[in-house]
Amino acid sequence: MAEALSIKNICKEFPGVKANQDISMSIDQGEIRAIVGENGAGKTTLMNILYGLYQPDSGSIFIKGKEVKLHNSHAAISHGIGMVHQHFKLVPSFTLGQNIVLGIEPERFMLVDNKKLMKSVQETSEKYGLPIEINNLAGNASVGEQQRAELLKALYRGADILILDEPTAVLTDMETEELFKMLRRLAEQGKTILFISHKLREVLSVSDTTTVMRLGKVVGTVKTSETDSCQLAEMMIGRETEGGRMRQDNVTPGEVVLELKNIFVRDERNLLKVKDVSLQLHSSEVLGVAGVDGNGQEELIEAIMGLRPLVSGEILAHGKDITSTSTRQIRESGVAYIPSDRYKSGVAVEANVWENVIANEYYHPPVSGPLSFQASNIENITRNIIESFHVKTPGIKTQTGHLSGGNIQRLIVGRELGSGKAKAIVASQPTRGIDISGTEAIRHTLLDFANRGAGVLLVSADLDEILTLSDRVVVFFEGELFDAGIVDDEIRTRIGNLMTGITEGCLS
Repeated sequence: MAEALSIKNICKEFPGVKANQDISMSIDQGEIRAIVGENGAGKTTLMNILYGLYQPDSGSIFIKGKEVKLHNSHAAISHGIGMVHQHFKLVPSFTLGQNIVLGIEPERFMLVDNKKLMKSVQETSEKYGLPIEINNLAGNASVGEQQRAELLKALYRGADILILDEPTAVLTDMETEELFKMLRRLAEQGKTILFISHKLREVLSVSDTTTVMRLGKVVGTVKTSETDSCQLAEMMIGRETEGGRMRQDNVTPGEVVLELKNIFVRDERNLLKVKDVSLQLHSSEVLGVAGVDGNGQEELIEAIMGLRPLVSGEILAHGKDITSTSTRQIRESGVAYIPSDRYKSGVAVEANVWENVIANEYYHPPVSGPLSFQASNIENITRNIIESFHVKTPGIKTQTGHLSGGNIQRLIVGRELGSGKAKAIVASQPTRGIDISGTEAIRHTLLDFANRGAGVLLVSADLDEILTLSDRVVVFFEGELFDAGIVDDEIRTRIGNLMTGITEGCLS
């Protein structure tokens, strides 16, 4: 196949960080190229250079053998490059069709020609096999449909090279498989795809070749069919990785640290999303909550943390009723919270690192004194969390939104668990979108707290993570909770049955 894209000796440096160091690679037309590496390896910086969002300090970019200068995203689009970001860029109040043609709407008599708009979007959708409901509001569309709209937005503008940044981070397994089918069809039609991901199993499933980056450099490129996850992981982090189950078996749980009694919760549409759920979380226990996203897990977690009202039911922490208390009071009762969406609920992205670190402690000593914040104490606390949880940041005054997603997640975990006071930990998707070493570190931290007597409620769409860490597992299905039992040789089969509605005894 002809060469679609070539990168030669690309370098990019930020204050204190060499993000890209002498990077070169060549990608053929019709190829699906995976780009993998830990958070901070330089993947996103390189992709932002290719999309014109950053300018390289040195180096060259060639498209179909011709050198190009990508001064901005408009230049990248004009050269046939499209990018689908991890966090979608759709306008929620616009229809999917309007989002796809936004900025280049067909006009008639100086007005938007809605008939031509509908026809052109429908033709593009059918041409590339990416079905959407054109008139559906983006804010009401499923995550999978939003992603198809983002792909169509790029293809509508003539993209021949598609950059996908962590495209499966918020997709279910079924949506992920559908996406892979679409990508293979696009590659067969001659589109070139750059697939950035942390999920090695998915990389092995969908890509033709894989380029591994580490610390801003290209470590190597291999044919995906000739490698495996172990080799890729070792290339990514420079050492062998852990595999298999991390949790010791036959742990004896202690007293109940968190209890839910007959919980009912509604969602934003006023539909009953959590139905008569009861469970007990014990000290020294990791209780895994499995299930396809959207079955009520998030609504239940928000209810536990006082972020969503209950229709009925009770929540107790160490036997004390916290049902109607504030989020602050729930936290002060010893319940730590690692949210699933680090940007929406985990941090204030425009605040500095130190400001996010003290978000739970700003109102009492040692952070706050009689008249003002205690600057030296705040600095010591922040630097201790940065060091202990390996947060890569130029400094404590860095704007948090400038950190990579993985480093933001480490910061959240450090803030929530760094004091060592947590007696119950509600961890929702704690390693979603995190690199291998970051995932290992967070998992070890959760297990360490369990070993020291805390109870961990682990909610994850990653079944392997559930089985790696949990003592026992419950499954959400259509708002109800079912008991899959302790982790043993048959647990995966039981979970699979319950996730598909083959129930074997609802928790009571």
